[in-house]
Amino acid sequence: MDDDELIDAMVKGAARDSAAGTPAERPSRSRAGWPARSRWLVHLGLLACAAAALGTLQLLHIHNAIHADVGLAFAGLVVVHLVQRRRRIAGMFARLWGFRRRVARELRLLASDAILAFVTINVVVSGILDWNRGAPLLLPGLPRPFDRWHLLSSAVLVVYLIVHVSRRWKHLRRSTIR
Repeated sequence: MDDDELIDAMVKGAARDSAAGTPAERPSRSRAGWPARSRWLVHLGLLACAAAALGTLQLLHIHNAIHADVGLAFAGLVVVHLVQRRRRIAGMFARLWGFRRRVARELRLLASDAILAFVTINVVVSGILDWNRGAPLLLPGLPRPFDRWHLLSSAVLVVYLIVHVSRRWKHLRRSTIR
């Protein structure tokens, strides 16, 4: 039963109860809205974790664990975000094999999710390696401060997130899990 059928059934039931003289009960909150709310909460969590990761940069000289915890929470939410899109991603793969008209759009969405996953994994791995060594890993041939792997990969992630969110800002609130 989809949302429209559920609403129609609730309205008809309320009208029937009112006509029979019994008070119409307030309809209980539907679980159909939960996926949309949870998707919005994941988006909000991703934005909050990204902001918190940037905000905790000032605390690195005091305690690196706060930044690491926030970064791992962000990585976990990226996984949840991609899991919530699993049907969409599977559908994109299925349509790609059929070479339909929307292949270019589907490829862009698929590439966007792949880039997001790759850059996030890169930031997490570089952060873990920096933390394990106790000093930043340096990349050869790059000018300072861009020679630090975690810093460079984090900057790429921040720029990517700004572009990713700005392109989807209108659709974030109405986004649903498919």
